[in-house]
Amino acid sequence: MSAARSPVAEGDEPVRGAVRPSGLLDVLGVASVVLDNQGRIVLWSPQAEELFGYSAREALGQYAARIMVHERYLDLVVKLFADVMATGQSWAGAFPIRRKDGTTRLVEFRNMRLLDDHGDVFALGLAADQSTVRSLERDVALSTRVVAHSPIGLAVLDTDLRYVSVNPALERLNGVPAEDHLGRTIHEVLPRMDAEALEAAALAVLKTGRPLVDHETVGHTPADPDEEHAWSISLYRLEDAVGTVLGVAASVVDVTEEHRAAVEAEAARRRLAVIADASARIGTTLELDRTARELADVAVPELADVAAVDLLEAVVEGRRSSLGPTEPAVIRALAVKADDETSTALVAADPPGQVARYGPDRLVTECVRTGLPVMVAEVEEADLPRIARSPEAAGLLARAGVHSYLAVPLIARGEVLGALDLKRTGNPLPFSEDDLLLARELAARAAVQIDNARWYQNARDTALTLQRSLLPSHPPVTGGLEVASRYQPAGATAEVGGDWFDVIPLDGCKTALVVGDVMGSGINAAATMGRLRTATNTLASLDLEPARLLEHLDRITQDLDHSIATCVYAVHDPHLRQCRIANAGHLPPVRLRAGRKPELLELPTGAPLGVGGVAFSTTTVDLDPGDRLVLYTDGLVETRQHPLDERLDALLELLDGPDRALEEVCDLLVRTLHQPDNSDDVALLIARAQTPS
Repeated sequence: MSAARSPVAEGDEPVRGAVRPSGLLDVLGVASVVLDNQGRIVLWSPQAEELFGYSAREALGQYAARIMVHERYLDLVVKLFADVMATGQSWAGAFPIRRKDGTTRLVEFRNMRLLDDHGDVFALGLAADQSTVRSLERDVALSTRVVAHSPIGLAVLDTDLRYVSVNPALERLNGVPAEDHLGRTIHEVLPRMDAEALEAAALAVLKTGRPLVDHETVGHTPADPDEEHAWSISLYRLEDAVGTVLGVAASVVDVTEEHRAAVEAEAARRRLAVIADASARIGTTLELDRTARELADVAVPELADVAAVDLLEAVVEGRRSSLGPTEPAVIRALAVKADDETSTALVAADPPGQVARYGPDRLVTECVRTGLPVMVAEVEEADLPRIARSPEAAGLLARAGVHSYLAVPLIARGEVLGALDLKRTGNPLPFSEDDLLLARELAARAAVQIDNARWYQNARDTALTLQRSLLPSHPPVTGGLEVASRYQPAGATAEVGGDWFDVIPLDGCKTALVVGDVMGSGINAAATMGRLRTATNTLASLDLEPARLLEHLDRITQDLDHSIATCVYAVHDPHLRQCRIANAGHLPPVRLRAGRKPELLELPTGAPLGVGGVAFSTTTVDLDPGDRLVLYTDGLVETRQHPLDERLDALLELLDGPDRALEEVCDLLVRTLHQPDNSDDVALLIARAQTPS
């Protein structure tokens, strides 16, 4: 349905009644005059009245030469009239006329002979002001020249949005001859364009008259069917002199290069944004699994619908790995992430923590063996067995709709650690070279963080193994004490510290209890702790007073590379129902007695071991059967968010209650007081006094 129609009724019959002027003849103001064979005026149009200044009443019946021709050209005009009437050959030319008001005007004339049905001869004269004719001719010539030679594609569509005309530039842009445009719609000429949107925009221009300027669209044309191009299209409504809508004019400029540059700039901006996001989100801790999850979280959904982070098992164990051409890759999955958590592609992936063998023909094996990316932009069914770990997993990937695959190596300090494995299911676009570039940048940055985390984890595991090997394995009942203990290493983001405890049987049913904390962390702290524990065991066998024993430990500590440690040393004598206790800068033990509130023992604090030159003192406290003594390191109670007094009160409150089994109390204290993000170890020792057998 067209937006507007010319003034024509049903059946293309002329509209009856007055019709407004709307054409070039009206712009030109062409005057029509009919003369009989004597040269008298028999018909005189309104335009003739305007051009010559004589009304029809004044002109009709007059010799035309007298009122239409300048007297200077009267003889010439009479001769030309006679020639036309005699020969029937038309004449055209321009000469001055004198108007009724005496002014002169240069007029274009067209004269021809007419015959009516009786055989009578008449002359028809058409006249128009020459300046108006010349102006219009110049405009038409200029428009024709501009349209024909413009580098911009130009077209006119009628009110039904069918091509009326196209210029040579648009022929070249579309790759379709001009004659194949005419009478056809945009969709019919260019089926691989977004014709629906363009036609909707053209209809809006027809309806509102508001032009559409620099509207960008992309698509393919017969001129270059294999490459996508971009065009800037402007649409304008065409109207005649009195506002009748004639159609839409369109200008088309190929902006493919600018579009591609903008796309590349946007891709670069996106890469920078993702890299900046990755820099902030990856490597927030030194926990290996968490670092891998952070990488997967960044990759989905920005790069892929499914992402997996895999490390070579040898790398996880701290060994270098190099694969031969026929060797399988033994890979440990660290993290898997999917945009759709219900996707069967998740089921096909190795779950985190699982170790799997990938044959030498698998793409991920090729990636970690060569240290080069592997990309299958468009995955075919035959590709799935080389992507999946098993035929069953390949079937799951097919059901999930995996259509594009990319694996990039994780390389740090020249060593291939593993691979970042990416798949697309919901995103319809295949992986591109831009995606590959972004994935490589992500993998390169994340690999360093992963490498740091795995080396830290290896070092921490070593220190933890050493520390656990140095801690005692004591019986639940020693002499006159029932004993329970716990050791809780620091959170995964911190190194293992030097906390220790010990239960040492002595002669006469006596028992020595020790809790200490070497300042610092890592293997050095664990090694220092082991040496101090050995020294404590040796000195305890000499049955020294607690203060005297700490003095010996102080001198030993001074020789251990400026190490500092805190320590509480207590000796329980069940026969005397007493504990002799000395403190070297440590938190005070808690004593629990039946029917009383838990209490922090008031002991001289003393200086930490390794300071030197400070005397220690021994304090004797009662410990009757059933009484309990709680020794602990600061990792149990200290936090950065709370004052120490507040935390010690929380400890006492937890201990204030019904008498529980010692193991249950240990679990309660560690579970309630130790914060998951605490950067310090916890050593806890609880002893209950018993009646000696």
